[in-house]
Amino acid sequence: MPIYIWEGTSRKGEVKKGEMEAADELALGAVLRRQGFKSVNIKKKPKDLEEYFPFLAAGVKEKNVVVFCRIFSTMINAGLPLIQCLDLLSQQESNKTFAKIIKQIKEDIEGGTSLTEALKKYPKIFDDLFVNLIAAGEAGGVLDVVLERLSNYMEKAMKLKSKVKGAMVYPIAVLVISMLVVAVLLIKVIPVFAEMFAGLGGELPGPTAFLVAASEFAQGYWWLILFIIGIIYFAFNRFYKTEKGRWTIDGLLLKLPLFGPLLKKVAVAKFSRTLSTMLSSGVPILEGLSIVSKTSGNVIVEDALMKTRQSISEGESIAGPLEASGIFPPMVVQMISVGEATGALDAMLSKIADFYDDEVDATVDAMMTLMEPLMIVFLGGIVGGMIVAMYLPIFKIASVVG
Repeated sequence: MPIYIWEGTSRKGEVKKGEMEAADELALGAVLRRQGFKSVNIKKKPKDLEEYFPFLAAGVKEKNVVVFCRIFSTMINAGLPLIQCLDLLSQQESNKTFAKIIKQIKEDIEGGTSLTEALKKYPKIFDDLFVNLIAAGEAGGVLDVVLERLSNYMEKAMKLKSKVKGAMVYPIAVLVISMLVVAVLLIKVIPVFAEMFAGLGGELPGPTAFLVAASEFAQGYWWLILFIIGIIYFAFNRFYKTEKGRWTIDGLLLKLPLFGPLLKKVAVAKFSRTLSTMLSSGVPILEGLSIVSKTSGNVIVEDALMKTRQSISEGESIAGPLEASGIFPPMVVQMISVGEATGALDAMLSKIADFYDDEVDATVDAMMTLMEPLMIVFLGGIVGGMIVAMYLPIFKIASVVG
């Protein structure tokens, strides 16, 4: 329904303003008159710019969903009706896009849809894990508990993601800076030296001649360089979208000298945390493993988890396929095996997740300590090498004069 802006005088003579949804102006006028307002002025609220240009709308961030879960859980636990909770959440949500979605969910539930079905309409915001946990909470009558678990899980997942991003940002930043410095030297600095050397005459040393040629190529064919970079990026994405590409690249990532061990620890932490949350919320283990495998982000890990699911469906244990994958360390496999035997698998997985969160912290710190001098040497070597190459002819002239 459209939203209208109204202004009217109350019984006490006070001028009041507000916004309200209504079928039309007549319906809203009737509602306001029943509330005691007179001299009512009603006009339709103009559309936001985002409604005309959807790409301008603010995206819904993971943090918005975490806060939503946390407050929603508190409201449900306090005994507020579901519709009232969603109405209050939509009103106080600062993200306009998310506020509209919450409002639409409320309207769907008012129309007879369950909360789970209403959430399924927004898969980009509420993934399979979220929807299945809410379904389990609705079925078991423990929606507030599940929402609290979800918010805790998402907060820890965000923290883990930020650690990995932090480890990736530094080398990427140094690489980008190196490329920019090289581009500036090739396009702006080296041509000045090249003109000077041309006036002197004589044959240039090999490294200097190479840099001058590279500079001329960069100035004349910069568009070709950008085109080649674009083609490589496009081809890489196309290859990664194929089954063979995913297996090849994901396998190589896990074998990288510095990042491989980190990615394995992140995979173990994410698997343990996600499956623990799902099992403790009442989601069956087979369904839980299916969802966890899809959210793993690595086809090697996904294959290991799907083999584990197949093993359990055939009456076997969970530990065997995990050990065979080579991703999960023996300690993790043993702890899972003990948790499975004692019937406390969710608690054991939670302990594993806590341990590997700390391991990821320690690994990221060690990587940053090691990579900082390596990156400095890398950047210094490139820039220093170019500068030395450009000064070689000057050194040669100085030696001849001497």
